[in-house]
Amino acid sequence: MVQIVPKIRGDKVIWGIVIILSMFSVLAVYSSTTTLAYRFKQGNTEYYLLKHIGILIFGFVLMYAAHKIKYVYYSKLSLIAVLFAAPLLLYTLVFGEVRNDAARWTTLPGVNIMFQPSDLAKLALIMFVASMLAKKQDNIKDLKSAFIPILLPVLVICGLILPANLSTAVILFVTCIVLMFIGGVKFRYLLALSGIGIAALALFIAFLIVSPKSSGRLGTWQNRIEHFGGGGDSDENFQVEQAKIAIANGGFVGKLPGNSMQKNFLPNPFNDFIYAIITEEYGFAGAFLILLMYMILLFRGIRIAIKAPGHFGALLAIGVTLSLIIQAFANMAVAVHLVPVTGQPLPLVSMGGTSIWFTSVAIGIILSVSKEMDENEEQSSETTELQDAAV
Repeated sequence: MVQIVPKIRGDKVIWGIVIILSMFSVLAVYSSTTTLAYRFKQGNTEYYLLKHIGILIFGFVLMYAAHKIKYVYYSKLSLIAVLFAAPLLLYTLVFGEVRNDAARWTTLPGVNIMFQPSDLAKLALIMFVASMLAKKQDNIKDLKSAFIPILLPVLVICGLILPANLSTAVILFVTCIVLMFIGGVKFRYLLALSGIGIAALALFIAFLIVSPKSSGRLGTWQNRIEHFGGGGDSDENFQVEQAKIAIANGGFVGKLPGNSMQKNFLPNPFNDFIYAIITEEYGFAGAFLILLMYMILLFRGIRIAIKAPGHFGALLAIGVTLSLIIQAFANMAVAVHLVPVTGQPLPLVSMGGTSIWFTSVAIGIILSVSKEMDENEEQSSETTELQDAAV
């Protein structure tokens, strides 16, 4: 460890944010998996703690490896990643393991590890869009040669994610639109695309509300929309009510670590509603600190994008940052009942396997851009010093 620390480069503030969020993650997951341990591991609460710590440690390894790679190589990898992710998403829709009426999971052959291909697809698509925007800066305003070649992969990937994971598809689509706006695509193209997307979503919601009760994933969306803000006895409404109780019980300083009561009633206190458990145990102060960490991450991501060397570095940094921040806000908004239940994990905090690993890779990519930025500044400073010495 002593030998590794000097080799860690990139934005030190982001490294600090990762450590703080990981600490909260360990404490919150250990507290919220008590019921899970008694149901499946004969009360062995250390099982999930050690497993989660192992996942986080491997996430740090992935983050370190990703930040050591020169960021320009991610442009070359993006097309391969998208071409790999698209058929994998299709395969998962047809042959994937069904959980909660959705085929989101597939198994890695040989290692028998379950993962969600949408996690890979999100990162691959953002890298691809950033790469294409950077390459087409000379004719970025053109519809046929710039906008459509970028838009088509967005529609394909989001369309393949949508049947099993509507919230992820929407977040990814919005992130890509914002990224295209930053990249210089004509505003009227994006406005028209956004209008079509909003209209389609509104029609879809209206269809769910007026149509007879459905089964499967369609029925899940239907229940979530109908019961959002309208009471009822749905599972989603029960979860939201328990989350509200947890938040109300937290007060300013909370009940202190491990003392949450609502973790015994919430179906997924270690994942979808971990923010509510953190608020109950650490109060408003802890909840605000978590929110502050993501706000600082957004600020640092924007700063890196502004100072990044080249268009691709800037677009890559801001695109990956936005995807993480929007996901985090979606998770927290569900806990406080601002939006319907989405199933989005809180990045680097919620319990998970491959979701934490892909989040770690995403942060590693941001750090890779910042590392290059720092190295360029160091070289520029050394050149200036040499010139001054020569004079």
